[in-house]
Amino acid sequence: MVQIVRVYSGDDGESHFEEVTPEQFAEIVNQVGDGAINLNARAAGPDSDYHNAPRLQYVVNMAGTAEFEVADGSKARLFPGDVLIAEDITGHGHIARSIGEDFRISLAVPLANQTR
Repeated sequence: MVQIVRVYSGDDGESHFEEVTPEQFAEIVNQVGDGAINLNARAAGPDSDYHNAPRLQYVVNMAGTAEFEVADGSKARLFPGDVLIAEDITGHGHIARSIGEDFRISLAVPLANQTR
């Protein structure tokens, strides 16, 4: 089963996770915004520090395993085929890391607006 996770900025200035159903994602997927669709390949390496999403976007994890963490210690681990909807463009942000030794390949698609 595909996992779809939204990371967003809460009123408290922190990033939070929310599970999204395939039906909800079907309403989001066609809200493509301006900007490039990026295919990214990253070697396993050091974790990122806290950072915000560079834009409203959804990211399809195509290969490798990714893990995202927010300030309260909650983690979301994404496998090939899983999707992260990144909306935390303000606030404290999140940490991203690759798990294992494999390259992580992802496809990032800009969104026109926030999903909620």
